[in-house]
Amino acid sequence: MPEHKDHDVKAREKPELINKYATDYHAPVLCHAVIEGLITKSQGVYLDATFGGGGHAAALLDALGPDSRLIGVDQDPEAIEQGRARLASELESGRLILVPGNFAQLGEIVSELETEKIDGVLFDLGVSSHQLDNARRGFSHRFEGPLDMRMNTESALSADIIINTWEFSDLARLFRVYGEEPKALAITREIVKVRPISTTRELSDLVRRCVPSARASKTLARIFQAIRIGVNEELDVLEKGLRAAANVLKPKGRLVAISYHSLEDRRVKRFIRTGNFEGRLERDIYGNPIRPFLDLTRKPISASDEETEVNTRARSARMRIGEKTTII
Repeated sequence: MPEHKDHDVKAREKPELINKYATDYHAPVLCHAVIEGLITKSQGVYLDATFGGGGHAAALLDALGPDSRLIGVDQDPEAIEQGRARLASELESGRLILVPGNFAQLGEIVSELETEKIDGVLFDLGVSSHQLDNARRGFSHRFEGPLDMRMNTESALSADIIINTWEFSDLARLFRVYGEEPKALAITREIVKVRPISTTRELSDLVRRCVPSARASKTLARIFQAIRIGVNEELDVLEKGLRAAANVLKPKGRLVAISYHSLEDRRVKRFIRTGNFEGRLERDIYGNPIRPFLDLTRKPISASDEETEVNTRARSARMRIGEKTTII
């Protein structure tokens, strides 16, 4: 199935929602668009697969009816702790259920909760503001911190292990494929030559030596993105999570996914349009296309200029919506 270049549709975001659900932990993007795209039944059962700071969850709970339920899932223990404090009354009422875990296991999570099929699943991919701004988590090249980048702080694999122990070929491929970085080989040679590398600052200084100063910021963003994807196996987990979401959704249930770079968005787009990640449209014996979702956003939704002025991290957000068909 040939792909074409998408042109974004700007969200008609309500000004009052841009800051309403933001906290020091995280500012959720496209709140109005998420509510409008996800909720089809005011008393339904919904799942926030990337709970984070609870911003989208708070907005959804405000929009949903008193007999609705929202399941929040996050692998970051700090996010779960913050969510318990922020939405304590919703937890007590039973409208909100918080589950520590990875969204790749959505099927098992829903099964263990003994809940019915889900009316909508939200994925807000990438890193939360809290994770980026917390130097000790090691996600950002802007701060000095350990080479960590684990979303689940109990995971064995860290950025330190990748940078200091991976073979040259594996490290170069990581930067080339997950960072789409043109200088992947030069940067890898420098890393292998000088390692061990202990901190994000040491790594950032090394990368800056490998590229012209005018390109340093973009290169650093690509390299740190690639390492983070590798540490957290983000693209494999995303594919598993999307498949699991398709299985737990009711017919006409909604899948809403917000991506922040092309590697994520490409997978979301292909899955919604074809049910696989190769973009291959399969057909039944009569030649009819087999589509597990109706694509409700042929063009991705992006943040308005008004929102990006308030929250610069919304600038790269791209949202897609799929409606579940009866095909599994």
